[in-house]
Amino acid sequence: MNIFLREICFFYINEGIFAEQKEKTMFDFDQYLGFLAFLTILTIGFWLMIFLLTFVVPYWLFGNLMEMYKERREAKRAKRNE
Repeated sequence: MNIFLREICFFYINEGIFAEQKEKTMFDFDQYLGFLAFLTILTIGFWLMIFLLTFVVPYWLFGNLMEMYKERREAKRAKRNE
């Protein structure tokens, strides 16, 4: 094959000359693994944020509000009993 035409191969067909490029890969294997690692970390982060926003933060807020309510109620009862 000609050195100057590394990526183009010519084939003679009945009607004329058609150029066909060699198949190029989108990623090398190590780039593919890095891309998969990136997607994995991104997905884990996404589901962690969903979990925190839908379960942990409301649980924490509700628990703190209940504790504040109990403390105020006990303070009122202690004030009345004095």
